Amino acid sequence: MIRIGILCPSDIAFRRFLPSVKNAADFQYIGVAVASPEEWFGHDLNVVDKQTVDDVQKSEKEKASKFVDSYSGKIFDGYETMICSDEIDAVYIPLPPALHFKWAKKALLNGKHVLLEKPFTTSLNDTKELVKIAKEQGLALHENYMFVFHNQFNAVKEIVCSGEIGDVRLYRISFGFPRRDKGDFRYSKPMGGGALLDAGGYTIKCASTLLGKKSKIVAATANHIQDFDVDIYGSATMVNEDGVVAQLAFGMDNDYKCDVEIWCSKGTLTATRFLTAPAGFAPSCIIKKNQEFETRELPADDAFLKSILWFGKCVTDNVVREENYQLIENQATLVQEFIDRANV
Repeated sequence: MIRIGILCPSDIAFRRFLPSVKNAADFQYIGVAVASPEEWFGHDLNVVDKQTVDDVQKSEKEKASKFVDSYSGKIFDGYETMICSDEIDAVYIPLPPALHFKWAKKALLNGKHVLLEKPFTTSLNDTKELVKIAKEQGLALHENYMFVFHNQFNAVKEIVCSGEIGDVRLYRISFGFPRRDKGDFRYSKPMGGGALLDAGGYTIKCASTLLGKKSKIVAATANHIQDFDVDIYGSATMVNEDGVVAQLAFGMDNDYKCDVEIWCSKGTLTATRFLTAPAGFAPSCIIKKNQEFETRELPADDAFLKSILWFGKCVTDNVVREENYQLIENQATLVQEFIDRANV
């Protein structure tokens, strides 16, 4: 049994992680950690108004109390308290991206397996360091790109591999959503925000899974708009060793899109809600052959649960663990290729 705790009472942990982990037979949810004032504001609390400290603590503990009311478990006072606890074998970290490296490293050095929300870290060097520590400690790491575990992903690949719509000519992958509140961490550079790390990572992960491990980014553009210090939308081109191309587009001030289009020699497959299908949602795709259109149902699934189960395999199986290290580094390398080409 893998005893797991959550570092921070975040929205995604409450809405997506906990409903899934309760169905993961090899996992036991232990509790959620609330940051101490020093962990939240820094060690020099003299520069912070006491009322502000009290308000944040009250808000975070109220969130954590909802976790306990709905899923039991306990509240840990402080991230360090959880990381150092003998009650915990693994931690799930859904913090803003800029905090991933710091807390994942502390967790690994305290002997905990780590499941990190995407993006894994904000830099290739940080990702490599975490992988190095995990290897030395014999610990599991996993980056929570859930959609690759969804049954619809395999169903779409099977349609393509069957030859029904011919040879692949082009992949188009788009993921974007309307602008959120300006206070959202996605729009904060110090918190590791930006469209590339948030939305763009999905498109890169999807393309590399479809194109293969040897795919590369050959062109990239990151776009900014007034009043924001992070990239707000962008695009890229990826290609594999066979010359098959994927065109990527993403953004976080966009009309909502979550699409994969596979244009082939005999037909075109288009799937929407491809990257974020929630548990139980029944997706579909449209297959177009010249001017004939067919809507085909795709299987529902719980991708978050399957991602958690994969993390469990990384904990117990050395071969799977090593494979996952490589997947994590490959994703970080592709993101770095984008950064280098687009001068993000």
